[in-house]
Amino acid sequence: MKARINSIEYYLPEEVVSSAQLAQEFPDWPVEKIEAKTGIRQRHVARQDECSSDLGFEAARKLFESGACRPDQIDFVLFCTQTPDFFLPTTACLLQHRLDIPTSAGALDFNLGCSGFVYGLSLAQGLIETQQARRVLLITAETYSKLLHPLDKSVRTIFGDAGAATLMEGVESGDNFLGPFVFGTDGSGAKNLIVPAGGMRCPRTAESAVAVEAGSGNWRARDNLHMDGAKIFEFTLKTVPLCVSRLLEKSGARIEAIDRFIFHQANQFMLEHLRKKLAIRPERFSLALRDCGNTVCASIPIAMKDDRDAGRFGANHTAMLVGFGVGYSWAATLARWPGEVLM
Repeated sequence: MKARINSIEYYLPEEVVSSAQLAQEFPDWPVEKIEAKTGIRQRHVARQDECSSDLGFEAARKLFESGACRPDQIDFVLFCTQTPDFFLPTTACLLQHRLDIPTSAGALDFNLGCSGFVYGLSLAQGLIETQQARRVLLITAETYSKLLHPLDKSVRTIFGDAGAATLMEGVESGDNFLGPFVFGTDGSGAKNLIVPAGGMRCPRTAESAVAVEAGSGNWRARDNLHMDGAKIFEFTLKTVPLCVSRLLEKSGARIEAIDRFIFHQANQFMLEHLRKKLAIRPERFSLALRDCGNTVCASIPIAMKDDRDAGRFGANHTAMLVGFGVGYSWAATLARWPGEVLM
């Protein structure tokens, strides 16, 4: 039994925040500067009453409506998010019920950000290839907008909300459609991308909600997302090329033989530095954040879906998928579309 990606759908919230709107709020950052630094024209933002599970639900509903499979054919639900509906219960359990997936299905959440989709593929592969499940629904959804201070342009220009649903299925085959995988973790970088307050270590209080000036005209409280952009950039340029090299060595593949490179869509400035450092031709490298921003764990499946729909990623093509960021955490794998895949 070999695991493969069968289908991907994604959902973006209706509300849009354009770079032009942000330029009006932050006059020292004109549209041209925002788009040059980020490569982002607009971001989709969840409503106040709209949670990550809602975005994941809509993506999964689109997947079922596409005819890829029925809810009663799902054996396991994996839900990746860092903005769950509740501390407990597990949001995947809520999605199982809401999507009318059988009670015989397993369901679990895992808390990972930018590397989460690749980790999720690995978890799904393990379930399928040990014959614990035939079909796994991997949902990756995030509402980082709820963590951002409105006066922190360093993050408001980058992050958008989204949900993606990926159907993983097992097929009898002598071919591998997924893998190998490489992973990496460096918790010493945790402080560089963090929401300091809100968990058990540092609960929210009246004091944690008080915003202070954080440099470069940005304001944030301990309740908000803090990102040290320079440290994240330094980590990325050091770690991702090594991760790619490890994957090529482990797989025995040559970089010239990879049809498509789909990295976490952090921002265009960072991605272009990585592309040039790795000597990847532009036409083989995905950029899919212009109209949705950095959607964290949903960014890679969004890029895969867009590439597939645009004909840039066809049957029997192989893609290198690389996720990296908050944690620090990173992961990479190779994925191949089988010829008969439904997308």
